[in-house]
Parts: sequence; C-alpha cells; structure tokens
Amino acid sequence: MEVLRRSSVFAAEVMEVFDRSPTDKELVSQAKALCRDYINSRLIRAGVSWSKAEPSTLVPGGKLAEVSTILLRLGDELEYIRPNVYRNIARQLNISLHSETVVTDAFLAVAAQIFTAGITWGKVVSLYAVAAGLAVDCVRHAQPAMVHTIVDCLGEFVRKSLVTWLKRRGGWADITKCVVNTDPSLRSHWLVAAVCSFGHFLKAIFFVLLPER
Repeated sequence: MEVLRRSSVFAAEVMEVFDRSPTDKELVSQAKALCRDYINSRLIRAGVSWSKAEPSTLVPGGKLAEVSTILLRLGDELEYIRPNVYRNIARQLNISLHSETVVTDAFLAVAAQIFTAGITWGKVVSLYAVAAGLAVDCVRHAQPAMVHTIVDCLGEFVRKSLVTWLKRRGGWADITKCVVNTDPSLRSHWLVAAVCSFGHFLKAIFFVLLPER
C-alpha cells in the first residue's frame, strides 16, 4: 500500500507542473516517466516479458499520458518508415550488453550524434526509439536491469542537453502540436528522412527530423 501511495503522490506531482513553468528537475522526471512508458510499450509489442517492469506513473487521461500517447504515435510512424534503424541496436553498435558502462557510453554517444545539428521534436522521438530498441535488446539478452540504466541515462541526457530547449517551449506538452488532424486520405508527413553517420558506433543510421518550428 505504501508503494502505491508513493506512486500516486509522484504521479500527482508530475502532473502539477503542467499548470506552471516546469523546473529542470520536473522536466527530467517527466522525460524518464515517458521513457519507461515508451519502453514498456515496445517490450509488449515485441512480445518480450520481464519481471522488473515498474508501474506506470502516468495518470490515465492526464496531460502527461496524452504526451506519451503522442510520443508513441510519432514513434510508430518513425519506426514504420525506418524499421531497421530501431531494431537490433546492440548489434548495429557492436556492443556487449553485459557492461553498464558500455551501454551507457554507447547510448550517450548516439544521443549526442542525433542532436549534433540542433534539436527538433523529430530528433527527440528518435532518441526515445533508440532507447526502446536498446531496451528490447537488453531484455532479450537476459539483461533486464539495463532497462533502468537506459532510462536514467536518457534522463541525464535530457538534463544536460534538452532542458533549456524544452523550457522555451513550455515543456513536454508542446509535442502535441506536432499532430494535426487532416483528411485521412492525405498522409501527413511530419517527418523528413535524413542520413546521419554515427562514426564507429553505426555505419549509417537513418533518423527522421521534424522541420524546425
């Protein structure tokens, strides 16, 4: 009961920030909550079961849950366009999943490369897709504890590199502006394909960018 109570309190605290300007710490907490939700979704889709999953802290119907839904929706389209990029991440990076340092260093190197030329929501979605793909690899290779490492690593990257950008946009809710309801017969291309080299980590990786707003 105490664990459930703490989770409820945390969820309430996460939601409160949408009514005011979020702090750096709150934006990072939200980033990690969104990452856990994204990863859990991808693990379920991949048919991978694991025993170390954390309960979602996203309040159904809440604003952060809406952000998560949009993030997953955009991720679906990104991964549909370039499916091979976001699968078998560990193999593409040629890394061992048994070392926390190796996984952390590799993820941060990829993250840094994604944002070399600036920040867009498309790149943020790409970051989450990479994190989820790597998490699926970890669970499949009997390294479920690494999932938490990846979530923490993404949170640290957000703290160092994305917080200022997020604050200028009023927080994570800004991503909802990326989705525009259009005639279903017309495909809405919110993404533009691009090629980026990740040096010795990846021979070549395609990721999708949102036009700057």
